[in-house]
Amino acid sequence: MQWSARAHSTEKPRSSELFWKLSETNCTIGIRRVKGVKRLGRRIGNWLTGDQAQELLNAVSPSTLRGRRDAALIGLLLGCGLRRSEAVNLRLDQLQLRESHWVIVDMVGKGGRLRTVPVPPWCKGLIDVWLRDARVIDGKVFRRVSKNGTKQDAGVTSDVVWYAVKQYGKRIGVDRLAPHDLRRTCARLCHGAGGELEQIQFLLGHASVQTTERYIGCRQNFREAVNDRFQISLANDAP
Repeated sequence: MQWSARAHSTEKPRSSELFWKLSETNCTIGIRRVKGVKRLGRRIGNWLTGDQAQELLNAVSPSTLRGRRDAALIGLLLGCGLRRSEAVNLRLDQLQLRESHWVIVDMVGKGGRLRTVPVPPWCKGLIDVWLRDARVIDGKVFRRVSKNGTKQDAGVTSDVVWYAVKQYGKRIGVDRLAPHDLRRTCARLCHGAGGELEQIQFLLGHASVQTTERYIGCRQNFREAVNDRFQISLANDAP
């Protein structure tokens, strides 16, 4: 009853009580504003080695139309560092030649930022096989494949990409592999192959590419694209 009486009391709080209440509020706000605190020993996301990336693509069967589509999808995530939403929304007219190199133009990333993404030759080869066999001549690059193995007009969803990556990840013994892990893998493989950090930033579209260009005074290099520096061999390349 003492709590009830106090709750309805019109008595003003004493100055000491008011001080501590304000102190607790300010402390809470201050804690919420702290950002970027490192958590040692905690690994966020997965990264594949070059050998694991090769195994992941090898785990996709090229004998079915669905397999050829999944190989092209995974190739784009690995080779170009695309987000899954970017892959499913990719249109055929976005694949263009620039400086004698295939690129994806007008790629819309987070915040509506535009970038141009170079496509390594092995990745373009996977896309060409899918386009040829699925007879895609316009519109979205990736389409649904029915249970009987025929192409449908509707485009794939982000869930299709998620399921494919999880499925093939389990086949190579990597549990909980997510599409964004392949984006991280692309960045790491590019850097391990000698790619400059600013070129990798251009590739992935982190923050503002235009601002980065103005600050560091360089431009994206398509002739020597960073994701050309590591190789993924295709089945027909094997001896």
